[in-house]
Amino acid sequence: MEVILLEPIQNLGELGDLVKVKPGYARNYLIPQGKAAPATEENRARLEQDRKELESAATTRLGQAQRRAEALAGLKLEIARKTTEEGTLFGSVSPADIAEAASAQGFELTKAEIVLPEGPLKAIGEHSVAVSLHPDVTVTIEVSVVPEP
Repeated sequence: MEVILLEPIQNLGELGDLVKVKPGYARNYLIPQGKAAPATEENRARLEQDRKELESAATTRLGQAQRRAEALAGLKLEIARKTTEEGTLFGSVSPADIAEAASAQGFELTKAEIVLPEGPLKAIGEHSVAVSLHPDVTVTIEVSVVPEP
């Protein structure tokens, strides 16, 4: 299925690009979220009319993401977890746990913004965690997993 992107999407394309995606991805995610529109002649004409507005909205979102990245730069979170006597964790530290710890320090993050390519953190120690605030803006924060007292 062909769609027109209404905002930049990582690994897919930029604003106004005509891309071919699987129908389910378009129907269930891109179109309902307002990230894309079906590639009809009517939508193509409307995109050309609204291009300036869409570009200014995209620029605004990018600026907001850059300001959030500046605020998050150098953030260090400490998360306490139960451990065995040998020092291994019971369970793990998920993106939701990291988002909750950031919220406790006054930084608003969603679990979808936290990137853990190797899965949840399963070891005690310091971990560098990427936070993707926008397709073009990523910041790294430090997460320290410590044993509960």
